Amino acid sequence: MALSSSRSLARYLALRDYLTDHVGGGPRVSFAGVINLQKGATLPVVLAMMALHGTWSATAWTYLALHGGYGLIWLLKEAVFPDPARRRRITLGGAVNAWLCVLGPYWIAPWLITAHDLQQPPAVLAAAVVICLVGTALMVGADAQKFFVLRIRAGLIVDGFFARTRNPNYLGEMLIYASFALVAGHWLPWLVLAWVWLGVFLPNMLAKDARMARHPGWDAYRQRSGRLLPRIRGPR
Repeated sequence: MALSSSRSLARYLALRDYLTDHVGGGPRVSFAGVINLQKGATLPVVLAMMALHGTWSATAWTYLALHGGYGLIWLLKEAVFPDPARRRRITLGGAVNAWLCVLGPYWIAPWLITAHDLQQPPAVLAAAVVICLVGTALMVGADAQKFFVLRIRAGLIVDGFFARTRNPNYLGEMLIYASFALVAGHWLPWLVLAWVWLGVFLPNMLAKDARMARHPGWDAYRQRSGRLLPRIRGPR
């Protein structure tokens, strides 16, 4: 069963990588640049949506601050400690697929808020701010730790942000986008997130576990850490 599952995962990742990296052939662009364009454009795009629909509610402004501010933090993070995995070059067809399947649908939430004047009570907006802040701290802190530790030595990172969860950066990213969906208060952004989390994040986490299993100390680390959620208690 495990061997069959690993083969299925490998086939899925190969297909996904083809669709995002190689489909169509021809000129190639930076994958990081494709992602950074969407992150950096979010603030002006959401502001333009607000102006277009005349929606200036506290909910719209909160969404603008959270998602737009996160985009600026992402660009700062990429400038200081970029992820080497995103430095690869992909085809124009792959860039289009990335926008259609993941990056573009992230803007459905602000469109719903501004086009339909969706509004949330102050308590929900406050909860979204807290969730976004915690998620940002996890994502940025974990990415920074990974970047600077791996510059010094290769191998497992088993302390700091990674002490109890093997994917604190993914956990942070999920909290961030969950806060955006919470502000929207609509089922459609949650559907987008379900696809991204199950179709992108989960396969990446499974593949990462398979790679890390080759390192000494993996078994002990796996037993005391969760794949995503922190494991509070140690193994019995």
